Amino acid sequence: MTAASDLPVETRPSRAGRKEWTALAVLALPLLLVSMDVSVLYFAVPFISRDLDPSATQQLWIFDIYGFVLAGLLITMGSIADRIGPRRLLLIGAAAFSLTSVLAAYSGSAEMLIAARAMLGVAGATLMPSTLGLIRRMFRNDKQRAKAIAIWTGVLTGGIALGPVLSGVLLEHFWWGSVFLINVPAMILLLVVGPMLLPEHRSTTAGRFDLVSSVLSLCGVLPIIFGIKKIAADGFELRWIGCIALGLVIGMLFIQRQRRHHDPMIDLRLFRSRGFSASLIANSVGTFALVGNAIFMTQYLQLVLGQSPLVAALWSLVPSIPVGAAAPLATTLAQRIRPAYVVGGGFIIAAVGFVALSSAGTDSLITILIGAGLLAVGLVVVMTLSGVLILSELTPEQASTGSALSETSTEFGGALGIAVLGSIGVAAYKSHIADQIPTGLPADVHAAVSESFQGALAASLHLPGQLAGQVLGAARTAFVDGMTLATTVGAVILVAAAIFTVSALRRIGPQSGDTR
Repeated sequence: MTAASDLPVETRPSRAGRKEWTALAVLALPLLLVSMDVSVLYFAVPFISRDLDPSATQQLWIFDIYGFVLAGLLITMGSIADRIGPRRLLLIGAAAFSLTSVLAAYSGSAEMLIAARAMLGVAGATLMPSTLGLIRRMFRNDKQRAKAIAIWTGVLTGGIALGPVLSGVLLEHFWWGSVFLINVPAMILLLVVGPMLLPEHRSTTAGRFDLVSSVLSLCGVLPIIFGIKKIAADGFELRWIGCIALGLVIGMLFIQRQRRHHDPMIDLRLFRSRGFSASLIANSVGTFALVGNAIFMTQYLQLVLGQSPLVAALWSLVPSIPVGAAAPLATTLAQRIRPAYVVGGGFIIAAVGFVALSSAGTDSLITILIGAGLLAVGLVVVMTLSGVLILSELTPEQASTGSALSETSTEFGGALGIAVLGSIGVAAYKSHIADQIPTGLPADVHAAVSESFQGALAASLHLPGQLAGQVLGAARTAFVDGMTLATTVGAVILVAAAIFTVSALRRIGPQSGDTR
């Protein structure tokens, strides 16, 4: 494989100017909105349920279909971007995102909203690899590209955190459709100024688009993501394990086709680079920990501390405050010392955050905020430098496809975080609550309390005051016990990831900014 550093056009990198940095600000708009759309529905569910009356299954699909479709199409859209040009695909995606946002906002039925969310996922899949592909093209200088990726990572993580807050604010004043309409002005701005600021580039080496590979990639990714999420929700049932196995088999067929096809969607030689492969793994583990912690923090603030959704969302923004400094600091350090040690250090800081979270009690807001802050800082360091190292291994012609692989690893990591850490927390809750449930409860109430914290909360509404207090106290203690075990396991995984990345990336030198 020809490394990006071996290309003649890259040996004397031009420095990006005002136009490129302005273009980066424009690219931040679709990235922010796509990342926000993952979490923006959190507060809107009661309003949607009142107006559209979805069944329990339909409500789950309203939430999940966006992420499923987006994850399944990332590789396909990355390949298309390398063939038709990332700017063209970005603008097509922006137009589609605007139209489908309007469709979602004015949906008259649950089925219509599910379909609109699926189309939003298709449009979102065009935007994410295109933004990183354009960054690779606009920022040839290593130092500037690292700074651009730090901004990209900050916008991505910030969007996920801002989604619930923005949703809460909009729903205070408007109807639930407003959480979708907020996308439209930003996308229109992108459509207006994008053609003037964003460069276009089409790969001169990519062949014809392979539809069979596209179908195989979609049919491989979707069952795995779906199976992992269902295990998190329902436990280790044979059908969900079979779903994951089916996805893995199809994934193997996809890989075999890439090896033999004369115009593969993915250049498998990329994976021979330890920098590329190890960075993908580091990115997955980082998302695993970030998303896994989010489910505990959200429930802790609302269920254990009893905060309202909006107040909980505002508190959850506090750990994001130091993140703005963490990403640029990571890229600065990586210009002076080997990135392996910076990434490894990020994992250790995040592991310390998990250790702090594991020490929380039933009234430990400050401990939770400190632990989550350390975790966020460490993981943003990891994810920023992972992005830098991944793009540094790609030529401009490979940028969008390689970026799609990075985003796909992010989706897998997030799903695993929910499944693994969430399942550990649920299992520990069930184990600990069994010895703490007050005696004499009706059988149905006993079953609800034994199943989950949410069940205990719902059951307590129908119990006498003193007994309800005992049930909630036991449920809070059991939940915190589950969180303690899950975050302890998370800390061990992050320490192992630190050791792995230091070993795998230690031969990569500092990102001096003068090699590209």
